[in-house]
Amino acid sequence: MTGLDRRGFLKLALGTTAAGLSAAAVAGCGGSGGGAGSGGSGKTTLRYAWWGNNIRQQNYTKALQQFSAANSEIGIEPEFAEYTAFQERMTTQIAARDVPDIFWIASPQVMTYHKNKLYRKLDDIPTLSWADYSQQDLDTFKLGGELNTLPFGIFVPVIRYNETVAKADGVTFPAEGSGWTWDSLAELLVAYSKDNPGKRKGAAYLPDHDLTFEAWLRQRGEQLWTEDGKVGFTVEGVASWIDWWEKLRKAGATLSLSEQEGMGPDWALVGKKTLVAFGNSNHIIDDAKMFPKERFRLRAMPIDASAVDGHKYLYFPRMAIYQRVDDDKLEAAGKLLNYNVNTAEMLKTVRLTMGAPVNPKVAEASKEFASQDEKEMLAVVEKDRAAQRKPRYEAPPGSSTWRTTMARVCEEIALGRTTVPDGAKKLVEEITAGIKRAE
Repeated sequence: MTGLDRRGFLKLALGTTAAGLSAAAVAGCGGSGGGAGSGGSGKTTLRYAWWGNNIRQQNYTKALQQFSAANSEIGIEPEFAEYTAFQERMTTQIAARDVPDIFWIASPQVMTYHKNKLYRKLDDIPTLSWADYSQQDLDTFKLGGELNTLPFGIFVPVIRYNETVAKADGVTFPAEGSGWTWDSLAELLVAYSKDNPGKRKGAAYLPDHDLTFEAWLRQRGEQLWTEDGKVGFTVEGVASWIDWWEKLRKAGATLSLSEQEGMGPDWALVGKKTLVAFGNSNHIIDDAKMFPKERFRLRAMPIDASAVDGHKYLYFPRMAIYQRVDDDKLEAAGKLLNYNVNTAEMLKTVRLTMGAPVNPKVAEASKEFASQDEKEMLAVVEKDRAAQRKPRYEAPPGSSTWRTTMARVCEEIALGRTTVPDGAKKLVEEITAGIKRAE
């Protein structure tokens, strides 16, 4: 199998964090991605790595135990970490060629790992079925023309609003369609913030939210990334987005940075102070639980009349099998991936926090056991999945810190330390420079 260039990988992964090179980040799990499948015990043992919070850790651990109970010939060694720590540990493990057999892929690293040939192709594993997917699905899943990663959820950008508060305060949202535009949303948020009983603001200040920023760009004929791994948006494109937010902030329609305690505010804090949230479709599942007496609803992004065709898109979290995995582990690994994406059984335990099922038959089956908030999420994803969509490309190597850079630039603009045009120019230049360094 293809070897890994350690020096080349560390250069590409440097954007994640220098701390990722510390051996202390490695989890204390036995075995190796390239180790023996059974160790002479007659059982194939797979290392499975994922990220999340404590609840996700508990749910996935339980689901993996259920899988092993039903497949007694397969043992699983779980490797779990919080999102940032997960990436740090993966960087160390990759450099040491000690990668888990199956691992989730943090979105900033999808193409970095691909460039370093970290993924094993998946379409020749007999225990992993692709029968339920359309050709459009399969083409969308591919990286470099190969089925070498497996999407296991779908997110779409959404506006989430507090229906309980909206009804109490007499707020009526424009119907989705010709009246649901960025201007009409801005007018609603400004008017609401000026006069409501709870002295709430329309929204938190979130110009650095990636999925909604991408929706804005695509409606205007731009992309987040290009097919050849470059920045897909212009200075004018990002400036128009930040300017939309700045007008809201200056009109008092968003929380100030001090009110929300900086960029990237905690939902537990801002959820009590705002009517609307900009976010990912799957976030409603965990976020709504923080306010159990209130009902939250999802809406698709506003769409201006000038929006280009095919601007809708789907965001996939992906998982992969390590390129250097032993051949005698492949059928077991295929069974485990199949359990993750092609059956509803696992979802009954882990729930839908990682988005709507990618398998269309599983998505339909999940409606039978989905919670109210999960059904809300499934419905909005189903609409976007049915829409015409132009291709979407993954983040290129060297761009892994772009969201951190965007948050810093937006904060500087909000604090008056730079202007929107200068900040937008700086953002594009810094991201471009990071990609060039990784080439």
